[in-house]
Amino acid sequence: MAEYGLTVKPSDGMTRIQATCEHQSGLIYMVPAERSWVCSSELLPAHVLAGFFRELTALQDSQVQELMRQWGIYYRQLPLAGEPQSKPEAAEGR
Repeated sequence: MAEYGLTVKPSDGMTRIQATCEHQSGLIYMVPAERSWVCSSELLPAHVLAGFFRELTALQDSQVQELMRQWGIYYRQLPLAGEPQSKPEAAEGR
């Protein structure tokens, strides 16, 4: 069942996230890789997406920043459980 147009489809060795609305439709594939081996298969999608966006935004590439802004995507890294909370930083005014 798709909630908010997103369907997570786990299978052996891969997780797919289908994103569908009346204007767009696509499939994001996530497989174990060099930087995702530390997580269980159930948490692989969260690990992959959080790590990817953390590193993508750390590039501070103006083209990436502009594309994310145009699509309304913002990313802020959060502390892990047990880590001290730091003062929240505004992400592009959000």
